[in-house]
Amino acid sequence: MTQGPFIFLAEDDIDDQELLVEAFAQLDNTISVTTVNNGKKALSFLENLSHEENPCLIVLDYNLPELSGAEILERLNRMKRFEEVTKVVWSTSNSPVYEQLCLELGAKAYLVKPNDILGINRLAELMLQLSTVK
Repeated sequence: MTQGPFIFLAEDDIDDQELLVEAFAQLDNTISVTTVNNGKKALSFLENLSHEENPCLIVLDYNLPELSGAEILERLNRMKRFEEVTKVVWSTSNSPVYEQLCLELGAKAYLVKPNDILGINRLAELMLQLSTVK
Protein backbone atom coordinates (compact mmCIF):
# COMPACT_ATOMS: atom_id res chain seq x y z
CA MET A 1 0.00 0.00 0.00
CA THR A 2 2.46 2.66 1.12
CA GLN A 3 6.24 2.88 1.00
CA GLY A 4 8.27 3.92 4.00
CA PRO A 5 6.93 5.25 7.28
CA PHE A 6 3.43 6.61 7.23
CA ILE A 7 1.00 8.27 9.56
CA PHE A 8 -2.66 7.33 9.56
CA LEU A 9 -5.03 10.24 10.22
CA ALA A 10 -8.78 9.85 10.80
CA GLU A 11 -10.25 13.36 10.67
CA ASP A 12 -13.57 14.53 9.26
CA ASP A 13 -12.78 18.27 9.22
CA ILE A 14 -11.02 18.88 5.91
CA ASP A 15 -9.29 22.05 7.17
CA ASP A 16 -7.86 20.27 10.23
CA GLN A 17 -6.86 17.38 7.99
CA GLU A 18 -4.97 19.61 5.53
CA LEU A 19 -3.28 21.68 8.24
CA LEU A 20 -1.99 18.65 10.11
CA VAL A 21 -0.80 16.89 6.93
CA GLU A 22 1.05 20.06 5.91
CA ALA A 23 2.62 20.36 9.38
CA PHE A 24 3.88 16.76 9.21
CA ALA A 25 5.29 17.37 5.72
CA GLN A 26 7.22 20.41 6.95
CA LEU A 27 8.74 18.39 9.80
CA ASP A 28 9.68 15.32 7.80
CA ASN A 29 9.04 15.09 4.07
CA THR A 30 9.84 11.34 3.98
CA ILE A 31 6.66 10.49 5.87
CA SER A 32 3.44 10.04 3.99
CA VAL A 33 0.04 10.61 5.57
CA THR A 34 -3.02 8.53 4.73
CA THR A 35 -6.32 10.15 5.67
CA VAL A 36 -9.92 9.01 6.01
CA ASN A 37 -12.92 11.04 7.10
CA ASN A 38 -14.98 8.69 9.26
CA GLY A 39 -14.58 6.07 11.95
CA LYS A 40 -15.79 3.03 10.02
CA LYS A 41 -13.47 3.80 7.10
CA ALA A 42 -10.62 4.24 9.60
CA LEU A 43 -11.18 0.86 11.20
CA SER A 44 -11.64 -0.86 7.84
CA PHE A 45 -8.41 0.66 6.46
CA LEU A 46 -6.39 -0.37 9.52
CA GLU A 47 -7.84 -3.89 9.63
CA ASN A 48 -6.86 -4.45 5.99
CA LEU A 49 -3.20 -3.52 6.44
CA SER A 50 -0.63 -6.26 6.70
CA HIS A 51 1.50 -6.22 9.86
CA GLU A 52 4.48 -4.92 7.85
CA GLU A 53 2.36 -2.00 6.66
CA ASN A 54 1.42 -0.73 10.12
CA PRO A 55 1.61 3.05 10.45
CA CYS A 56 4.21 4.59 12.73
CA LEU A 57 1.46 6.77 14.21
CA ILE A 58 -2.34 6.67 14.32
CA VAL A 59 -4.04 10.03 14.88
CA LEU A 60 -7.76 9.90 15.60
CA ASP A 61 -10.21 12.76 15.89
CA TYR A 62 -12.40 12.06 18.92
CA ASN A 63 -15.66 13.08 17.26
CA LEU A 64 -15.67 11.11 14.01
CA PRO A 65 -18.86 10.13 12.17
CA GLU A 66 -19.97 6.47 12.60
CA LEU A 67 -17.29 5.45 15.15
CA SER A 68 -15.60 7.79 17.64
CA GLY A 69 -11.87 7.90 18.27
CA ALA A 70 -12.50 6.08 21.56
CA GLU A 71 -14.50 3.31 19.83
CA ILE A 72 -11.70 2.84 17.30
CA LEU A 73 -9.14 2.58 20.12
CA GLU A 74 -11.32 -0.03 21.78
CA ARG A 75 -11.39 -2.14 18.59
CA LEU A 76 -7.65 -1.71 17.96
CA ASN A 77 -6.99 -3.01 21.48
CA ARG A 78 -8.41 -6.36 20.37
CA MET A 79 -5.77 -6.59 17.63
CA LYS A 80 -2.37 -7.49 19.02
CA ARG A 81 -0.53 -6.13 15.96
CA PHE A 82 -1.45 -2.55 16.89
CA GLU A 83 -0.05 -2.80 20.45
CA GLU A 84 3.25 -1.16 19.51
CA VAL A 85 1.77 1.52 17.26
CA THR A 86 1.51 4.95 18.88
CA LYS A 87 -2.08 6.15 19.00
CA VAL A 88 -2.99 9.78 19.66
CA VAL A 89 -6.45 11.32 19.91
CA TRP A 90 -7.01 14.97 19.15
CA SER A 91 -10.24 16.87 19.60
CA THR A 92 -11.81 20.28 19.90
CA SER A 93 -13.15 19.12 23.28
CA ASN A 94 -11.01 19.48 26.39
CA SER A 95 -13.29 17.12 28.31
CA PRO A 96 -11.39 15.33 31.11
CA VAL A 97 -13.85 12.42 30.71
CA TYR A 98 -12.92 11.95 27.02
CA GLU A 99 -9.24 12.33 27.85
CA GLN A 100 -9.35 9.73 30.64
CA LEU A 101 -11.30 7.29 28.45
CA CYS A 102 -8.86 7.58 25.54
CA LEU A 103 -5.79 7.19 27.76
CA GLU A 104 -7.35 4.12 29.40
CA LEU A 105 -7.99 2.69 25.93
CA GLY A 106 -4.33 3.01 24.97
CA ALA A 107 -3.89 6.47 23.50
CA LYS A 108 -0.44 7.84 24.29
CA ALA A 109 -1.89 11.34 24.40
CA TYR A 110 -5.18 13.22 24.20
CA LEU A 111 -4.52 16.61 22.62
CA VAL A 112 -6.84 19.58 22.24
CA LYS A 113 -6.81 21.02 18.73
CA PRO A 114 -5.19 24.45 18.66
CA ASN A 115 -6.85 27.26 16.75
CA ASP A 116 -3.79 28.57 14.93
CA ILE A 117 -1.14 27.29 12.52
CA LEU A 118 1.69 27.63 15.03
CA GLY A 119 -0.24 25.49 17.50
CA ILE A 120 -0.91 22.83 14.87
CA ASN A 121 2.78 22.77 13.95
CA ARG A 122 3.74 22.32 17.61
CA LEU A 123 1.18 19.55 17.98
CA ALA A 124 2.50 17.76 14.87
CA GLU A 125 6.00 17.94 16.30
CA LEU A 126 4.82 16.48 19.60
CA MET A 127 2.94 13.69 17.79
CA LEU A 128 6.09 12.77 15.85
CA GLN A 129 8.12 12.71 19.07
CA LEU A 130 5.59 10.29 20.57
CA SER A 131 5.54 8.08 17.48
CA THR A 132 7.72 5.21 16.36
CA VAL A 133 9.24 7.21 13.49
CA LYS A 134 12.96 6.49 13.50
